[in-house]
Amino acid sequence: MAVIKRDEAAGFRRAVLDWFDRHGRHDLPWQQPASPYRVWVSEVMLQQTQVAVVIPYFQRFMQRFPDVGSLAVADQDAVLEHWAGLGYYARARNLHRAAQEIVERFDGRFPEDHAAWQSLPGVGRSTAGAILSLSMGQRHAILDGNVKRVLARYQAIPGWPGRTAVLNRLWELSEVLTPEARCGDYNQAMMDLGATLCTRARPDCPRCPLQSACQAYARGTPTAFPEPKPAKTLPRRETRMLLLESDQGLLLQRRPPHGIWGGLWSLPECPPDADVAAFCRREFGLEPEMVDTWAPFRHTFSHYHLQITPVHARVAPLSAAAMEPSEALWYNSGTSLGKGVAAPVRRLLQRWQA
Repeated sequence: MAVIKRDEAAGFRRAVLDWFDRHGRHDLPWQQPASPYRVWVSEVMLQQTQVAVVIPYFQRFMQRFPDVGSLAVADQDAVLEHWAGLGYYARARNLHRAAQEIVERFDGRFPEDHAAWQSLPGVGRSTAGAILSLSMGQRHAILDGNVKRVLARYQAIPGWPGRTAVLNRLWELSEVLTPEARCGDYNQAMMDLGATLCTRARPDCPRCPLQSACQAYARGTPTAFPEPKPAKTLPRRETRMLLLESDQGLLLQRRPPHGIWGGLWSLPECPPDADVAAFCRREFGLEPEMVDTWAPFRHTFSHYHLQITPVHARVAPLSAAAMEPSEALWYNSGTSLGKGVAAPVRRLLQRWQA
């Protein structure tokens, strides 16, 4: 990596902060006030999710869990319900566990040490730095997706940031450029630059305060940096989601605590090659009286496509071999679910209710 001279670093910081004072975002909900709790929740929500999407979720989350204590004592179902639709549900589970650890390990006080924050579930190096700089004014470099893009273009750093060598170069550059004073404003400015001007597809280079020194712009290829993740063909998996309806409602199951949709409530899933009637008898003690297969649809995760075939079946009343109430329930369309469900499941519930 090219050496950053002191004057160049000072000019970079000055340009970023001057732009932030005039054009940066100063009225985001988590900035009013920028407490450690509010900044922490927002940073977790903003991982792999855009600001415009996060804002209404953040506001509802704060209304329900206004402080770390209320989050720590909350039932996981309530937390997941307020996260449903944001995706990447491990973030919500980690947030919940971290709140409990803050109460148990730190007596409900937020750590003021970078290593202590990183010891909490779901908090990495960049997130810890953002929390401490934005809410406590400490000097810490950050490197979220927006900052990676700005820095990669500024020095035309080749390679995909997911590779260790490229990531190390970006961290080194971020550490060198992060100022001692106004670190919180600077970090917010860098995130704002990446989100509003130095965007992935159509960067607004003429309005960028770093244009004159940006190496990617000088080459005429700003969108070539950073390099995208190497493409790969996503595998395809299949499942059948069962809408098992009785006089009591629709059967829902809680998913295992880890993995896809961990801890959320979902429709029972039947292997594609299994007999639905036999599966219902064996797993739930239910006798299907009518079976109707709906049109399949696809739901894509980051690492595979899931082909979902919904199967609606009218079933006989629950037998004596009922499942544990904590792991299954009958959902009545006339009542509020009050539990977290994944987006495709909610979509099927809405169709069933229509």
